[in-house]
Amino acid sequence: MARAAAPAAPALSAEQIQHVSHLLIQDCGSCHGLRMTGGLGPALTPETLRGKPRDTLIATILQGRPGTPMPPWNPFLSPAEAGWIIDHLIEGQLP
Repeated sequence: MARAAAPAAPALSAEQIQHVSHLLIQDCGSCHGLRMTGGLGPALTPETLRGKPRDTLIATILQGRPGTPMPPWNPFLSPAEAGWIIDHLIEGQLP
């Protein structure tokens, strides 16, 4: 029996992509390093993200990690925007 493909993430507008790209480099990069190779926060490279569930990674962005410096970004990002970030990090595509 064939497995159904996961639904595609909603496309982001050019404005959303610009906003999220800026946030990824400036805000995420301030803790995870400008190349996402680690700093105060862990590395967010394809190798370190491999095997981690996408939904869990999105939830970490949106809800943060209590007891760590990782804040919740849900006041600033939609689930689709957080998914865009994760997809780009997994693919190693930094803006």
